[in-house]
Amino acid sequence: QVQLVESGGGLVQPGNSLRLSCDASGRTFNPYPMAWFRQAPGKGREFVAAISWDAVTTYYADSAKGRFAISRDKVKNTVHLQANKVKPEDTAVYYCAEFKRPAWELLKISDENEYDYWGQGTQVTVSS
Repeated sequence: QVQLVESGGGLVQPGNSLRLSCDASGRTFNPYPMAWFRQAPGKGREFVAAISWDAVTTYYADSAKGRFAISRDKVKNTVHLQANKVKPEDTAVYYCAEFKRPAWELLKISDENEYDYWGQGTQVTVSS
């Protein structure tokens, strides 16, 4: 059984940085793309970034381009999201998720319905 556990959230001031982590267990080898989504208060879940199984390919939402960076440690089976120059509108619960299929499908990689496993989320609050 795949389990995803996020960590690293908290209160951060605008303009600062934080690093989220997702520890994945239940597989000795993970051939699936992984992604980060977020859900702000009163809004639906929003795609942030995704990364291929080999960490060669990444894809970002427009809101994340240039400020966020997704990375992956294949040995430790962890995924990270580095968020720089954060803004109040980045306030949300951030979720880690595993894609349904072991393939990079650009047209579907940002669709939350294409993900089978989710973590419980970690709260990020950007405020001074």
